[in-house]
Amino acid sequence: MSVEFSGWEVVDDGASFPGVDLRPNQKPQKRGVYNMYHGTSVANARLIITNGFKQSSGGMLGKGVYISRDISKASSYPLRSAATNRVVLQLRARLGRVKRIDKDNHPLQKTWSSQGYDTAWVPPKCGMKAVPSGREEDCVFDPKRVEVVGIAKAPNATIENELLQLLSKTSKNHGGGGGGGAAAADVCSLCKRRTQEGSPHIKQQCWKCGKNICILMSKHFCP
Repeated sequence: MSVEFSGWEVVDDGASFPGVDLRPNQKPQKRGVYNMYHGTSVANARLIITNGFKQSSGGMLGKGVYISRDISKASSYPLRSAATNRVVLQLRARLGRVKRIDKDNHPLQKTWSSQGYDTAWVPPKCGMKAVPSGREEDCVFDPKRVEVVGIAKAPNATIENELLQLLSKTSKNHGGGGGGGAAAADVCSLCKRRTQEGSPHIKQQCWKCGKNICILMSKHFCP
């Protein structure tokens, strides 16, 4: 039996196009821009959207902004908080030069930033006792590398709408980048990637099925 197939699928490491979803064990690239998440309280979500991220005073990986590509991990923060007080912010993160930290008491576990690295990366299931969940984690030293682009989870629709309105307002006040915000109008409706300064992506019809596609789409399968 023969099977006819038309379409494509591309795995991008983030070095070519912004806003890429990495697989759990996929190593970030130096120039990569990735979709990631940060779990916080409702009150802190308002502050982050309005003023941007601030560097933490410390933590397992030292100073920085703690984020993850694993939304389930972000959803568990803040620890010991009720679900009614948890928000997951969707981020666009420029990780820069990345140092892999994959064992307890790593010699650069808290000093990686002084060695020229922009981000510390703990891969999933690496066996670190400091990460009992075994889920992926990153620490970005410079808060300006982390941008809020949406609300991935909120306790209810009322809070979600409030935060989205605040994100839209902050984005407009800062020319599309303040508080880490990005206007929804700057996202291509087909490939879901941000456009450059609002310039629309090139769209065309698939030669096989006639469906509208964006040339930056990572995959397309003809129905």
